[in-house]
Amino acid sequence: MPLPTEPDRPYDAIIIGAGIIGCAIALSMTRKGYRTLNIDALPAAGYGSTSSSAAVIRTYYSTLDGTAMALEGYHDWSDWRSCLEASAEEEDGLAHFIETGTLVMKTPADNHQKQVLEHADTLKIPYRHWTADDIRNALPGYDLTCFAPARTMDDDAFGTPTGGALQGGVFFPLGGYVDDPQLAARNLKDAAARRGADFRFNTRVVSIPVTANRVTGVVCESGETIRAGIVINVGGPHSGRINALVDGAPGIRIGHRPLRQEVVQIRPPESLGYSRQGLIVSDNDIGCYVKPGSGGQLMIGSQNPPCDPHLEMDPDDFSRDLTDRALTYAYRFSQRLPGLGVSQHPVGIADLYDATDDWLPIYDRSDIDGYYLAIGTSGNQFKNAPVAGRLMADLITRCEDGGDHDRDPLQFRLRHVDHTLDTATFSRKRELTRQSSFSVLG
Repeated sequence: MPLPTEPDRPYDAIIIGAGIIGCAIALSMTRKGYRTLNIDALPAAGYGSTSSSAAVIRTYYSTLDGTAMALEGYHDWSDWRSCLEASAEEEDGLAHFIETGTLVMKTPADNHQKQVLEHADTLKIPYRHWTADDIRNALPGYDLTCFAPARTMDDDAFGTPTGGALQGGVFFPLGGYVDDPQLAARNLKDAAARRGADFRFNTRVVSIPVTANRVTGVVCESGETIRAGIVINVGGPHSGRINALVDGAPGIRIGHRPLRQEVVQIRPPESLGYSRQGLIVSDNDIGCYVKPGSGGQLMIGSQNPPCDPHLEMDPDDFSRDLTDRALTYAYRFSQRLPGLGVSQHPVGIADLYDATDDWLPIYDRSDIDGYYLAIGTSGNQFKNAPVAGRLMADLITRCEDGGDHDRDPLQFRLRHVDHTLDTATFSRKRELTRQSSFSVLG
């Protein structure tokens, strides 16, 4: 538990970042009695990469612990007001979870979802096998011809069928999306503030001093020093740069870096009957995922097939203009809906993900006492934010109470799901997780 604060150290913990996970950590730590301060270089909570999130809520991952964490997160979003402990009067100002269900195509590349379904069976996650006819009934006009492997438009074989057709998919009824990801971050921020958490925006950290192998706080660009015995890096695409500000090595073995991602928005044909409640579809055969967007549009993103190489970018200097990549995703999806109609001047979102080498997050301590990591989370951890907040609060408390997390990792018991997470899954020192999809799917 936190010690009483001192006059020259008004905070127990400084959280660098006020995106969806940074705000969730603030809420969970204030519930444990910590006096917290979130510092963010941007003007508001959730203003950075959180605001660009597809905000998909799904219950399938490549690992058992990842699946259990996502199922736990689903229960949080399903009763968002209770998760926040908000009053009925505050409900009008909350983000909304739109439950649509999610459809995952069965393809040879993912062994027809065998591994995913094993995890679902273990955790008793409901699902239904859909035949090709079931898919066409739900998505009129949908063409299930096989085109794998996914290609770019400059490949002469782009759009050429490669033999056969998809025979079906798996429908997971527990899933959907959050209608306003930035508002969801603000909801968490407000809930934490009601418990005493402080937030500073438009403030950049330039140094994280260390004395006797323990962080002592942060130094801001203004020259101000803010003292605290705990500093948590939740900097999203800037997390690598934040680690470089520490006076010492955090001891991270697995790589993570800011990667450019694009999502294109297309208006679907009327025949599809797509709406705000339309299905979320994951289709590895064409290397795309699709979800409902604002105004009845479709949002189409990449599932990171080999033809879409990772593009590492400077988080302080990158273009938000869409490129031919966005067009490629739209045309790949038009193989499923030939009447889609793709504009040569697409609209959509370009932003950065902070992704690890195996696309699973790092939720961990570091080699420096008091310095903690919630990084490598972009792309597939929005749905897990409330759970990550609780996990980090428990992990930090255990370490600050003298627990040896590196030798004896926290076993984190979930609230809504009959499962205990082995947090070694999210260790900074792990080897590559071979079960991973090595994609945004996690």
